[in-house]
Amino acid sequence: MSPDGPRMKRGRESMTTAKTQTEKMALRALPGDEVRQILWRFADRYDLQMAVQAVRALARGPVARMVADGARNSHEWTDEKAALLNEFDASGLTALGMDPEFGGYVEGPKNLALALAAFELSWVDGGSATSAMATNLALGPIHERGTPEQQKTYMSRCVPPQPGEKRTIWRGAFALTEPLPYVGVNTRVLSGGVRVAKWKEGEEPLLQVEKRGRFITNMAFANFVTAAVDSDDERIKGSCMIILHEDDPGVFDRGAPTRKLVHQLSSTNDPIFSLKVPASRIVGGFKVRDGVLVPNYDHAEIIAAVFRRTRVTVGLMTAAKLLSAVEPIIRYQRGRYRGGKTIEPGSAFHELGLQQKEDVLHRLVDIWASGEASAALGFAAARLFDEFDPIEKHKDKVFEERGLKGRAQLKELKKLEKPALEYIELAATPAAKRDAKRFEELEADRLVQFMVQDAVANVLCPAVKLWNTGQGTNMMREAVSLMGGYGITEDCPGFIGQKWMDAQLEATYEGPEAVQRRQLAITMTQPVFLAHFRQWIAEMRRVAGRRPGTGACTVASAMELWLWTLRHLSEAEDADGTPLYRDKRQGVTFPMADALCWLLASRQQILDLLELERRGPENEALAEGLPGYVRFFTDLCHVQAARAAGEVGRLCSELVFGYNRHPSWEAEGASCYQADELEPLDGFIPGIAACARSFTDVVEADGSHPQKAGPCVCFTGMEAFTSMRRKLDGCLTGARMAKDRAARDLTQVMIPEVPDYPT
Repeated sequence: MSPDGPRMKRGRESMTTAKTQTEKMALRALPGDEVRQILWRFADRYDLQMAVQAVRALARGPVARMVADGARNSHEWTDEKAALLNEFDASGLTALGMDPEFGGYVEGPKNLALALAAFELSWVDGGSATSAMATNLALGPIHERGTPEQQKTYMSRCVPPQPGEKRTIWRGAFALTEPLPYVGVNTRVLSGGVRVAKWKEGEEPLLQVEKRGRFITNMAFANFVTAAVDSDDERIKGSCMIILHEDDPGVFDRGAPTRKLVHQLSSTNDPIFSLKVPASRIVGGFKVRDGVLVPNYDHAEIIAAVFRRTRVTVGLMTAAKLLSAVEPIIRYQRGRYRGGKTIEPGSAFHELGLQQKEDVLHRLVDIWASGEASAALGFAAARLFDEFDPIEKHKDKVFEERGLKGRAQLKELKKLEKPALEYIELAATPAAKRDAKRFEELEADRLVQFMVQDAVANVLCPAVKLWNTGQGTNMMREAVSLMGGYGITEDCPGFIGQKWMDAQLEATYEGPEAVQRRQLAITMTQPVFLAHFRQWIAEMRRVAGRRPGTGACTVASAMELWLWTLRHLSEAEDADGTPLYRDKRQGVTFPMADALCWLLASRQQILDLLELERRGPENEALAEGLPGYVRFFTDLCHVQAARAAGEVGRLCSELVFGYNRHPSWEAEGASCYQADELEPLDGFIPGIAACARSFTDVVEADGSHPQKAGPCVCFTGMEAFTSMRRKLDGCLTGARMAKDRAARDLTQVMIPEVPDYPT
């Protein structure tokens, strides 16, 4: 044997081992329930798993068949569409949001449960999800701020009757928005009015309600409506929400169907109400002071409590669309050339089709990465609200006992800011080094914990709604384009074109994008949230040390750049001397809100990956495929982190430099050098004149200068920013390699032979 023989043999063995290892790390199949349950933290919740299975059977059965049969082609609420309501009841979906004492079957807060249900329905059709969730939205004001009697009455009426029980299930609608020009742009602007119709001494007041609704879901069949109205009578103070019944005396006009292009499996009308209702229907009750009826809650307080939860669900509806598009696109790409006479089975054209080209693979990787990030952010927010709900209720009870409302409540909460900041700092300190007694004391204080969690909830809610629906809609356009002309046909696999149009509406639900940006502009600057944010930067640095391929280092660098930019903008002025970060300067505050959303989504996507890596080995069904899932999701995280960093870098650079005035040639001292200054220096430092002309701006003796707007901008005072920006650009190293790996996986991953719901 040749002396090189053993070395060659060892080389072949090494290559075989490497090939085997690569195969083990490849993505074998699309992620299933075992993966999703870990990522979204309900692997230990059997009740939620069963609810997901029931809703999925409904979505991919009756709902999908209805869409495939063309039910979306009409605006009217037909008998065929109405049959869906019975399907919702039979699947357990209608009772999912109810407490067990009122006929529900899931204990505790149900934000995650409802989010999962909406996600499953939206995987097929967003309108069905809206229709299923609309009664929960109508009950939201009653659930969050209603009296115990109101909660018992309406919750128990809205669950399906039990066997042998003779009653009709009630369904509700939520009427906030008014006819144009108000349409939800400002939730404090109301044209609906309420006045006293009759009020005899010692008797309950009878109220006259006048309300016109715009784009109200469920109106074709709603038995009751929770409506926002303003006082039209000096004997009623402020605004409120009030419950209207279809059989109340007066006019309960359901209105004409809205001629919408999307969400046709939900009923949407513009109703008119002119009804007499008892004052006991005011949500949350009322008091009488000096002959004036005073609602316990104004409509804005109630809406804030409701929307901060339901906006998360809407955001997840768009996330579902992105992830549901992956399989149909892969199927389309691979089968694009099949059937041609010259395309033989086994050939690259037959097996891969369009996937022979890098462009379509890279674009699909972007879609998938965006879908994972938006789902990660949305489900994290839903879980947070499940933890937060009992703490918020405790705070409400304590403040009610103390008689604190409005400004008095805000003043009391301000006192809790310092201990909340102390708790966040202690929580980030290693257990061996922190004051254990003080930490336990703060952790047990539920008002302090309210402040700690409220700061995050106030940011995550609008962030989910803004980023998931806004960026999600943009990425759905990409999904449609990857289907070619097929994408805009009625029978497009996966209903991708219809989902793209549906996403446009979801971006406006419960407040358009400007509403979310404005809320973020306020809440993201609060000291308690910024304390969390600084700890998240440190967290991403630690993750980067353990898992360098996740993009965590990139996210941390982008977070530092964002935080520096926020501090700078809070103190800086533009070229005209006007302060930058102010409420009305939405050209400053809104882009910073957008940038933050990219960071929040990417961070949570990385945290979900770590959860899969940690909990995956516990599930025997994942033993074989787990390495492939972990590697693939790692690459998706890296891809998304790079995209987030790019957006943050662009937006921050525009804001830091964009409000300065560009130097001009005419300004005094504008140039770096004058030609007559350089010539004498050339005798001492040969070549300096030529060098200066290569790297700086020089004004020649005849006044000529380089052909551009003015001398290059000087970065004096901005060295920290430019240094961080260079660092961030360097953090993108390897991101495109990750995208290449993910793209290769897309050419090998197995998909079902046929779609899992009809086309």
